[in-house]
Amino acid sequence: MTTKPTTQLLIFSKYPSAGKAKTRLIPAIGAANAAQLHRRMAEVTVETARLWCQKTESPKRKISLHYTGATETAFRNWLGSDLTYLEQFGDDLGERMKCAFTAAFKNGTHCAIGIGTDAPKLSPARLHQAEKSLIDHDLVVGPADDGGYYLIGMKEHYPELFAGIEWGTDKVLRQTLVIAARRGLKVAILERLSDIDRPDDLPQLRDDSRFCDLIYCTPRLSVIIPTLNEAQTLEKTLHNLQRLKSVEIIVADGGSDDTTGEIATRSGVKLIVAAGGRAAQLNRGAAVSRGKYLLFLHADTLLPANYPDLIISVLKDPCVSAGAFRFKTDHTGTVMRVIEWGTNLRSTRFQLPYGDQGLFLRRETFEGLGGFPLLPIMEDFAFVRKLRRRGTIVTLPEAAVTSARRWKTLGAIRTTVTNQLMIVGFLLGIPIQRLSHFYRGKKKR
Repeated sequence: MTTKPTTQLLIFSKYPSAGKAKTRLIPAIGAANAAQLHRRMAEVTVETARLWCQKTESPKRKISLHYTGATETAFRNWLGSDLTYLEQFGDDLGERMKCAFTAAFKNGTHCAIGIGTDAPKLSPARLHQAEKSLIDHDLVVGPADDGGYYLIGMKEHYPELFAGIEWGTDKVLRQTLVIAARRGLKVAILERLSDIDRPDDLPQLRDDSRFCDLIYCTPRLSVIIPTLNEAQTLEKTLHNLQRLKSVEIIVADGGSDDTTGEIATRSGVKLIVAAGGRAAQLNRGAAVSRGKYLLFLHADTLLPANYPDLIISVLKDPCVSAGAFRFKTDHTGTVMRVIEWGTNLRSTRFQLPYGDQGLFLRRETFEGLGGFPLLPIMEDFAFVRKLRRRGTIVTLPEAAVTSARRWKTLGAIRTTVTNQLMIVGFLLGIPIQRLSHFYRGKKKR
């Protein structure tokens, strides 16, 4: 039986630690933004590789990520568990690449293609072109504008291509091609692309929405507030959020017949109307927002004054999928204190915060999960469970103070028991329409 040919894509990446990633960009954009830029470019590269790998025709395709700067677990939490992770070995780039290509061919790879994470314009089509070039060429190279290369591929291992190269200079490509010519290799040259390594490279990202905020403007946070007859609490909540230049506030109204819309308009925030329930309101608010970070906030919840900084500092960790604030109400009773303690235990230990704790996450995470499921109830619980599978959910020690009006109206114990029954019923697979009917019925009694 003939073995199906295998093409292996080798991705070389460093962990996005501030001060250790994209160090040549630090003088221009700072250590934190340089690390975040590296993180985003790595994520774009991995997604490009996944798209390339989806094609099921011959040859078989594999992706291996060759990492440095953190543990395999950290990389797996960051970039996903569908990749093969291999640690980099060697004193310089040439040694590390040689070791990686050696391992690939020893494991039966028929063609190996190596790339970094510095060329955001690298596409699945260009990877396919590189792979196809190796049918009738020994070597394929993708030249970079800085004199290096963003891609190198071969169908046999030629370790001498990585020896004696002046890495990090404009001589890399030229020296590599001299060695290939000396070896008599037939070389395919791809279209030239730009690496993003130096401050002079940054203007190329001016119009790229994936990266430009790290270079030209303060990262924006979009606060999305679903409302339905919230005139009693909304004005206080909007005042609490302040009008910061880096914060966009969107009220997604479900068709209020009180003065909710007037309050939103008078406050100068963006008002939209979205029918179909709270999940549809939240998704519609996210769709019209512009922020890199999203905060979904109830209309009766007040945040600490420095909430934007707290949110952005948490979400800069690539292992974190989302976060929330510590749960607290404006009621001082003993029973409520016990309820708060139990809720925060659930939120921190089991990473299952309530929606009224202010759920925040990166836009790409929200869009990657398809937004809130369009359920008549429990949409936040279902979404948080998906987020938990994506990465860590952090509960901040700072509190979001939510109104205790629901507990006061229905009774603290009764409200808590109802909430827990809803969770149990959802996990047992009771039809969501039955759960919704049960919950609405409890509220009316």
